[in-house]
Amino acid sequence: MYKNTKWTKEIIALQEDDGKWGCFHSLSQSYQSSITTEQALRRLLYLGYTIEDECIKKAVAYMNDCLIGKKEIPDRREKLHNWDIFTELILAAWIRIFRNDNVNANSVAEKWSNIISSAFSSGEYDHEEYISTYHKILGIKPKGGRFIDFVNFYPLSLLAGCLDEETESAFIEYVLNKDTGIYYIYDHKIYTLPNAFKSRDASRFLGAIELLSKYKASKAKLRFVVNWLESNKNQDGKWDMGSVTNDKIYFPLSDNWRKKETRESDCTERITKIILSLSQ
Repeated sequence: MYKNTKWTKEIIALQEDDGKWGCFHSLSQSYQSSITTEQALRRLLYLGYTIEDECIKKAVAYMNDCLIGKKEIPDRREKLHNWDIFTELILAAWIRIFRNDNVNANSVAEKWSNIISSAFSSGEYDHEEYISTYHKILGIKPKGGRFIDFVNFYPLSLLAGCLDEETESAFIEYVLNKDTGIYYIYDHKIYTLPNAFKSRDASRFLGAIELLSKYKASKAKLRFVVNWLESNKNQDGKWDMGSVTNDKIYFPLSDNWRKKETRESDCTERITKIILSLSQ
């Protein structure tokens, strides 16, 4: 219902012929684009675009070409971690968000699945095992750049549906209890509800819940979120997270929020989907 808004038209108009939107991960002054490929994909995802849409097909084909080395993302190489491993991870994660049958992305997912499975083989997280397996499977020397913390958007996006039941349960429990939340998404402990429902923090919290809801082990563990959402319904049975949540990422979905009813409709649409995903 949101695929013909002004937001989609603006984003699609900026897509380049090869499927990208400028830099992939971070805006760069050396590349004249007002949006990154990631930002475009995230926004289009929330506006209802899928692999059936031409702009997404082009973007996935571009990411696959970058993943197999036919092309290279134009971002400046970062030095804090192994850049090749990081770009492989983010490309594979975004491909799998839109389709889970891509052989190259699934190969990356298998590597990370083996790392996580080893780290949680005892039923709880073993940091030394994570580091050891990380270096072994990814082929990185012990001092070959800072390791990637798996409690961030990319591994969590990549690994949905890839872990066995016991590993997934322990993995999700660890994520829910981490004090710093999920990097790139929400920087507070997931098991602690936001202070205010009408806040950007609450909207980002829901972003984390949307990500975690892809895991079967999350359904029962996140029942407290459903209860919290139900308690924040207004008298009309709808939700309103307030105009402060207009961040051009998660909201708005409609063309504008000049009318309260439109904002309520957008918030209700998003929250209804979350409750449904946690109830299935």
